[in-house]
Amino acid sequence: MGRSPLSGDLFIFFNKKRDQIKILCWEIEGYVICHKRLEKGRYEFPQSAGDSNEVEVSPEQLQFILQGLVLSSIQRHKRYLHPS
Repeated sequence: MGRSPLSGDLFIFFNKKRDQIKILCWEIEGYVICHKRLEKGRYEFPQSAGDSNEVEVSPEQLQFILQGLVLSSIQRHKRYLHPS
């Protein structure tokens, strides 16, 4: 994958039918694997940029994915962003 699992990143894997998701992460004592299977429906896979299977998602987007929300239909209100 080209990334270190010890970096603190979460690694998210979907099965072919996209009704199961596994999340792999490293904690101080070792690896943690979370698994969730849907009884109905599918998880939405975020769109990747280019041919890569690698996608970076925010904690908010991960929460939406796990809740079964369609990422493209989420509407956000405009917020002030201070120019840095």
